[in-house]
Amino acid sequence: MHPILFEIRGFPVYTYGVLLAAAYLLGLQFALARAKSRGLEPNRVMDLGIWIIVSALVGAKLLLLIVEWDTYGRNPAELMTLIRSGGVFYGGLIVAVLVAFWYMWRHRLPLWSVSDVFAPGIALGHVIGRFGCFFAGCCFGKETTVPWAITFTSEYAARNVGTPINRPLHPTQLYEAGAELIILLFLIATERKGRPFPGRTFWGYMLLYGISRFIIEFYRGDVRGIPVRLAADRADQHHHAVHPGAATAAGATRSGCPARGLICDPWTPRMRWSSRKSTTACAWITF
Repeated sequence: MHPILFEIRGFPVYTYGVLLAAAYLLGLQFALARAKSRGLEPNRVMDLGIWIIVSALVGAKLLLLIVEWDTYGRNPAELMTLIRSGGVFYGGLIVAVLVAFWYMWRHRLPLWSVSDVFAPGIALGHVIGRFGCFFAGCCFGKETTVPWAITFTSEYAARNVGTPINRPLHPTQLYEAGAELIILLFLIATERKGRPFPGRTFWGYMLLYGISRFIIEFYRGDVRGIPVRLAADRADQHHHAVHPGAATAAGATRSGCPARGLICDPWTPRMRWSSRKSTTACAWITF
């Protein structure tokens, strides 16, 4: 793993940030190529792509602010970290979809045809983005004994994003990158088969991604999401919660709440620690 790709006069350039930028650019270029082949106006599609990128960044940071409001509310100075934070994926997805629908309605673009154009580009960008997670060490999996387990050794990643080092883990970043690649190939291969209709590719992506993400969440080992206190005594058990709309599963904490909560800041990336203590069990709802 290589959290830092290189340095320029002592200023680190993070692999995650570089691959995230590459994901946006390549996804947009792929969408533009598909738009031209379908007779759509390239300039309008380019403008839409820029709106999607900006709104996705804003939405991801906004949802991070919401789910970590307890931390930001107690310490407003932490709001500055939102500039460096990657945010929460589903926040970016939801806001980007809403903004895209508004833009297409305003400029009278064919809603579902344009959505079909962008769907494979989103999948392509997600493949590249998950490799960024892999190099950064974030979004790691649970400890395992499977033969394809990976072992991280970077103390920098352990210090900044809480990556467990010198322990075999499920390579969940690669699981998701592989799932997105399969979805991408499936969408392209089946796009013109059967009885295609506007919107089929877009909703096919949304369905397949939701299913794959739901399954992969069972193997994720990082602590993310909203801390929800449960009215329960300290017990050596796991509490799980599922967000049905996003079709994702939740990670769980162990007996009683941890003395300190982990809050991932994936853009830098680094890890902030909360000194909050509790005597009740906790669940973490994941988006």
